[in-house]
Amino acid sequence: MRPRHIALAVLVAALWGVNFVVIELGLDHFPPLLFSALRFLVAAVPAIFLLGRPSVAWKWVVGVGLVLGVGKFGLLFIGMDQGMPAGLSSLVLQVQAVFTALFAALALSERPGRVRLAGMAVALAGIGVAAVDEGAGGPVLAFVLVVGAAACWGVSNVLTRRAAPKDALTFMVWVSAVPVLPLLGLSLLFEGPDRDAEALAALDWSGAGIILFVAWVSTVFGFGAWGFLLRQYPASSVAPFTLLVPVFGMSSAALVLGEEVSPLRWCAAALLVGGVALTSGVGPPAGSATASVLRAAADAHAPRPADPAAPPPPGASASRTPSTPTSPDPARPGTPPTAAPRPPARAE
Repeated sequence: MRPRHIALAVLVAALWGVNFVVIELGLDHFPPLLFSALRFLVAAVPAIFLLGRPSVAWKWVVGVGLVLGVGKFGLLFIGMDQGMPAGLSSLVLQVQAVFTALFAALALSERPGRVRLAGMAVALAGIGVAAVDEGAGGPVLAFVLVVGAAACWGVSNVLTRRAAPKDALTFMVWVSAVPVLPLLGLSLLFEGPDRDAEALAALDWSGAGIILFVAWVSTVFGFGAWGFLLRQYPASSVAPFTLLVPVFGMSSAALVLGEEVSPLRWCAAALLVGGVALTSGVGPPAGSATASVLRAAADAHAPRPADPAAPPPPGASASRTPSTPTSPDPARPGTPPTAAPRPPARAE
């Protein structure tokens, strides 16, 4: 990767990590469900009027919107509102890679190998250590809610892979429009119209800036930049940068919010990040809003075999590679050309 593109990947990971701190600050301004609804409203409007319609069936847009928007972010915001620290939330959510692998095995018949199974065990051990650390001084229910958010994220990753959108940004914008009304309805039901009205009446520049950050900077810019990188490089080169998200999340929470990071929590972080790396094959991890949605989009743009009867290339890279004078093997996107003899050409 070029240095400026490496810097862009690190910047996106940093923005996604800092986003947890911004969410924590936003919960001082808004009830969690209302906050989540406003986030998706601002992310979707006016973008849905500027972008075309999604290139997938509406059932996938609605399904991902409900599971990701209402399930994942609803549970995450409520969990953080109930006392789950921002830094720990950024870490625990990474267990979504384990849930994605499990759900993919059930729904897509993707059997994880021994390395991935070992990674899942290591990551779950990290969750156990984090639970012990949080249970010693924090609300256990909030911790469980964030784990539930990670599970919802895993489901949305599998749905997104089934949808395989060609344009990840357009898909994400339309997905963002789906949970707005359900979240507003849940907010009115559980948080109450008086509390919602009071929060909206007290909206100031700080609250507006927080909403703009989580909607436009973290979501629209983050997804747009990540999609650009996946169109330029193999996903195996880009996606591991998502492992920096909890690093930035925990560091920024310690600096801005004064959250203490105990030795036990550092141990949990090492286990979780290492386990997620193994589960993901240190290739395209299952997610981050993200990497899974964009990986599916990149898969749609990857070269396909000319013969429809031929088996798909194993471990497709999910990205485009820059054109070169000598074309690489189309069955292995991102592999540099070699002098080795090619197999006989298939009949067209």
